[in-house]
Amino acid sequence: MRVRVDAGKCVGAGSCALVAPDVFDQDDDDGTVILLHEAVPAGHEDQVREAAAICPAGVIALNHTGG
Repeated sequence: MRVRVDAGKCVGAGSCALVAPDVFDQDDDDGTVILLHEAVPAGHEDQVREAAAICPAGVIALNHTGG
């Protein structure tokens, strides 16, 4: 699975970093999302799916065929 984010539309809620801290972080200045791994590490798929589902700005996109 691969993941993309549109950081320009992020509202800095931080829910992604809370549920999947090994894949997402937040910028120290404005709180916007930082993608740590485009290719989701094995075992973190459920957390990334949850992060995408609860993102209030809908900036997380998943690609299930990309590895």
